[in-house]
Amino acid sequence: MKIGELSERTGIPTRMLRYYEEQGLLSSERSANGYRSYDESDVDRATRAHGLVQAGLTTRLAKVVLDVEQQCAAQAPVTCSRELAEMLATELAALEDRLACLTKSRDAVAEFLELTRNGDLVRSGAAA
Repeated sequence: MKIGELSERTGIPTRMLRYYEEQGLLSSERSANGYRSYDESDVDRATRAHGLVQAGLTTRLAKVVLDVEQQCAAQAPVTCSRELAEMLATELAALEDRLACLTKSRDAVAEFLELTRNGDLVRSGAAA
């Protein structure tokens, strides 16, 4: 599929898909006229890459995660240098901190809605 179709199927702008390719998150085949061509597996990879970046991971770290996931899915032996493990541990701690902050914010908003007698919005999901 061409980049436009990949964009339509993932909801990711073509410009972002090109950036992900520049960063090594995606790869494509190039035809003689230079057009990018993607296969079906790139739909999932692009969606996953986008989700990781949107969650706050750097593109460098998102590539590591995607590559590890690919190795695990292929049941290939997974290796990890000490340097990479330290980088991942640091990122994991940062993610945990962000999750704690988001949880605290969510709980404060839910409590406020309950106190203002609008708790039905929390239970119905309208506030989410």
